[in-house]
Amino acid sequence: MAIRKIRTVGDRVLTKVCRPITESSPKIKELVLDMFDTMYEACGVGLAAPQVGILKRVVVIDTTGEDPHILINPEIVETRGEQTGDEGCLSLPGKSGQVTRPDYVKVKAFDINMKPFELEGEGLLARAICHECEHLDGIMYMVHVEGELHDNTVVEEEEEE
Repeated sequence: MAIRKIRTVGDRVLTKVCRPITESSPKIKELVLDMFDTMYEACGVGLAAPQVGILKRVVVIDTTGEDPHILINPEIVETRGEQTGDEGCLSLPGKSGQVTRPDYVKVKAFDINMKPFELEGEGLLARAICHECEHLDGIMYMVHVEGELHDNTVVEEEEEE
């Protein structure tokens, strides 16, 4: 399919609340495929439609590179526990920060054919579900960062030495 431009912090589309999707269409299916291509190209584990400039409630997630998830109109219905870890975002490249999220999440959503399903996730998948679902409400992860954001490029350079 196609690689779409990832919107970055400062782009107003990232602060908007997305509209629900009411039916599957070729256009939605193309968007989802493009989102996967864009996410993989950027080495991400999740991507929400507003990050590619589309104000629709759809996210794609693949935390392993082998287990892709499509969540249309996702709604988190249960959370448990907590985890604190480094979190980044394709819309804020090169930066990350410590964020506390639930360690377990259950989300209900629709698949690409608008069939309802539930997905449960722990660890990184739970973090990704929370992170991407917040994008659909115009919330960026930086509002949850404990302390300061740090520059990933500096860390990578130090590790190489």
